[in-house]
Amino acid sequence: MRVLLAMSGGVDSSVAGALLLDAGHEVMGATMKLWGGESDTGCCSVADVDDARRVAQQLDIDHLVFNFSDDFDEHVVQPYVAAHRDGTTPNPCIECNRHLKFHRLSERADLLGFDAVATGHHARIAIVDGRWYVHRGADSAKDQSYVVHVLPQRELARTLFPVGAMTKTEVRERAGALGLRTATKPDSQDVCFITNSGGRTAFLGSRIPLRPARVVDMSGNAVGSVDSIEMVTLGQRRGIGLPGGGPKRYVVDVDHAAATVVVGPESALDRDVQRITRPVWAHEPIRGDVLVQCSAHGTPAPARLVGDEVRWEAPQRAVAAGQSIVFYDRTNTYVLGGALAG
Repeated sequence: MRVLLAMSGGVDSSVAGALLLDAGHEVMGATMKLWGGESDTGCCSVADVDDARRVAQQLDIDHLVFNFSDDFDEHVVQPYVAAHRDGTTPNPCIECNRHLKFHRLSERADLLGFDAVATGHHARIAIVDGRWYVHRGADSAKDQSYVVHVLPQRELARTLFPVGAMTKTEVRERAGALGLRTATKPDSQDVCFITNSGGRTAFLGSRIPLRPARVVDMSGNAVGSVDSIEMVTLGQRRGIGLPGGGPKRYVVDVDHAAATVVVGPESALDRDVQRITRPVWAHEPIRGDVLVQCSAHGTPAPARLVGDEVRWEAPQRAVAAGQSIVFYDRTNTYVLGGALAG
């Protein structure tokens, strides 16, 4: 089988290439040039492209670079900025997976005559009742099923996750045994277009006006202020202009129209019901009992899907509007679909 391998310049995609070759596939590496601006983190730096190219040489496979920077700006960067402007929480890595690392890569694979695409994600794909589903990766600490929950049947049927059955330790050991230059390279942790030196404030401040806001308690009494309401999200505890000492206070509401941040005890974030919007499904819409995960490494909680609501079996912390919520089967094995918090 001819496989187009997305190579980020990290250890996981490097080992994925070796595993595909061991399985007898014809493999070509492809690195996507996504972000054209300054980058000192994530997976878009010049050094990452160079690492991918050199690993391809070590594996003796051809390597291409695809410039998808316009698509990245349209589908990832601009929505990220707009979300902060409008008071919602963006999901840049999930949107990058949806639009670039799978959809655009699959289009290019079709054009070049490949049978499948592969990435270094820690997840698995398997058939349940005749349909394809994303399954959790073998390494629970590195599982990435949450961030690839958006894949439809066509993408699932032609996508390979070669390292999904391995732990991260096993991946690094395999890379070391092969002498790959990425064997000890640290994992990417942050949004690739937000630099460590400037951070979100500098990035967003150059693109949208940042507005100061007052901070009040749940009775409406002024207790502080923040320089930018666009930097504040539900559940936040640090960076909200409050003095130290005393009981912990969290952001329990953000009113962008009134430029007001409300803080209160953690218990004020508890909800019995979470509204959802813009659902996507691996196969067909699901109703009834599911497990629900609200962050990349969050703990799944039992709930029922009823209409456009998640009804928790026990109260859970409120999810910021716009954040991805992912639904798993009750065995916590595979992804049924996902949605955005409303």
